[in-house]
Formats: sequence, structure tokens, C-alpha cells
Amino acid sequence: QVQLVESGGGLVQAGGTLRLSCAASGSIFSIHAMGWYRQAPGKQRELVAAITSGGTTNYADSVKGRFTISRDTAKNTVDLQMNALKPEDTAVYSCYVEYGWGPFRSWGQGTQVTVSS
Repeated sequence: QVQLVESGGGLVQAGGTLRLSCAASGSIFSIHAMGWYRQAPGKQRELVAAITSGGTTNYADSVKGRFTISRDTAKNTVDLQMNALKPEDTAVYSCYVEYGWGPFRSWGQGTQVTVSS
């Protein structure tokens, strides 16, 4: 069983910064990628950023230049540095890990990010 624990969400003013962290533990093998999705009220879930085992990153157009994803492969953690936050970044952010030969995907419980104008 795989567990992901997220931290770092909260309330921040527009233009501010937050850093989200996610730690994966359990029966994880052969991690392919880790990343973050978000879902705002009334909207579909969208991929925010992802990073592969080789270090290749992928970002949503709406966050390019503002958000940075990083990963510690030894610790199985993934962080999301969010700068220049906007009210439209308000959402529940969930991390995921993709691993194994399925591949399989496990999710964190989600953390709320609220950006006030």
C-alpha cells in the first residue's frame, strides 16, 4: 500500500508564495513520475505540474514561469514552489505518484490553497 502525505497549503494574498510538499511511502517501486493536480469549485481537475524519473518537467500553461516542481528521488518527495500566486490559483491541490508496471497511480488527500485578491 502506498501513502502520500501533503503539506504546505494555506491562505495567501495575491502575489504571494507557497510551497507544497508531498512525501510518498509504502510499497513503491519503479517510480515513473510524480506531480500535482488541482481542482477548483465547479471546474474539472487539471494537471498543474509533473516530473518524470528522468527529471523532465511538464507544466500547465497557466502556471509556467510562476510554479516550479522539484523532486528528491532518494526521499520519494515532490515539491511545488508557487510564486506570484493569483486568485485563480485557488483550488485543492493533490499530489500523485505513478509507479510500477501497471503503471499504478496513488493520490494524496489534497491540500487547500486559497489566494485572496
